[in-house]
Amino acid sequence: MQAIRFAKFGVAADVAELIDLADPGPPAAGEVLVDVEASPIQPADLLQFSGRYGAIPPLLPVYAGGGAAGRVTKVGAGVTHLHVGDCVMVSLRGGRGNWQERVIAPADKLFALPEADVIQLSLLSANPPSAWLMLRKYVALAPGDWIIQNAGNSSVALSVIQLAKAMGVRTINVVRRAGLEVHLKEFGADVVIVDGPDLAARVAAVVGDRKPRLGIDAVAGDAVGRLASVVEDDGTVVNYGLLSGRDCQLAPSDVVFRNVNLRGFWFSRWMLTADREEVKAMFLALAAMVVKREFRLPVEATYPLARIHEALRHAAREGRGGKVVLLPNAN
Repeated sequence: MQAIRFAKFGVAADVAELIDLADPGPPAAGEVLVDVEASPIQPADLLQFSGRYGAIPPLLPVYAGGGAAGRVTKVGAGVTHLHVGDCVMVSLRGGRGNWQERVIAPADKLFALPEADVIQLSLLSANPPSAWLMLRKYVALAPGDWIIQNAGNSSVALSVIQLAKAMGVRTINVVRRAGLEVHLKEFGADVVIVDGPDLAARVAAVVGDRKPRLGIDAVAGDAVGRLASVVEDDGTVVNYGLLSGRDCQLAPSDVVFRNVNLRGFWFSRWMLTADREEVKAMFLALAAMVVKREFRLPVEATYPLARIHEALRHAAREGRGGKVVLLPNAN
């Protein structure tokens, strides 16, 4: 059985190893065996290869890969809510990743998903739930409210756009370059603005007195401060990424005099203590949107595990038009 691991930190395409593992064997009581059908390469995966993801670097060697979608092929004793042939979402399993052909997973962490495009279902593993939660956990948004986010053409941002639209919430989407407006509006974006020092003035020209209630930041550095300068008094900016590689920077005038709050969000941390029924309801709601074609994310390329180095180089490339997805059981 093929799998991907790394035994030292570095650039993902340089340190990733394609190895042969023994088949996991039959599942024990309370477990299921899953054929992994699709797993996206996320920015978090690339950071993990470099040892820069999470509070502390993982212990080496690491079996790589985050969330995945797959199909149950064997069911252990005592498992009654899953059956052979069910499509499921598989998260990290005790530190072992999912970039391998088959995995054993605890059945109590899984639930059957509706039949849909398995690649699109695999894309629900991280970015869309992050968007779902950031739109719901920090500010009680109502139809007609504005929010603002940067990295406006990222997968999280495209998720925010579509989920906010379903809530009746309007989005201002900040991007680094011109020419993305048509693309983002195809996904439901209301406003697309190129970032710059006069961001606050240009946003005000659009929204008037009804300032954004929530800012969603993927960049850190001074980009956080630009979002903070735009949101309403007592507003909230949620930081979930560090694309700039710099610490978050906010002006005291926004923090002290306008009481703007900065919060951090990490989906993996939320999942550690999340209620299982809430997790299930969220993923089933997202999957239902996929089935009804109300939600989608662009995919630029798919690769088998045998082409892992090419896939990782592709995923690290700037200016991609969509996700790079691994298909562990493809030839």
